[in-house]
Amino acid sequence: MNPSSGTNLENLPGEDLIRKGLDDFHSGKDTIEACLVQICAPKLARCGWELSHGTDLLPEPELHLYSMLQASGGDAYSRYNALLRTLSSFGRAIESRKRRETGAG
Repeated sequence: MNPSSGTNLENLPGEDLIRKGLDDFHSGKDTIEACLVQICAPKLARCGWELSHGTDLLPEPELHLYSMLQASGGDAYSRYNALLRTLSSFGRAIESRKRRETGAG
């Protein structure tokens, strides 16, 4: 991962999850964070963070994420929704930052 390759992630909601997810995805690790990155791959790509470095994206990362949460025990539904809310906040924030950086909107 090249930190200068895309919009700055610093201080965005869920930054820690996304940074770990980018590292995990590019290392070929199947983690919750890597699933989150794949779910928001289109937004990341629009902001300069390409994920296509020889690792295929999952066809349905949302379903895979839910399966992973179920397998880890606890209340998968609540955790899934909380993670998606964080991801939604991240997506809005990174797109807003991208617009400010490019002077658009």
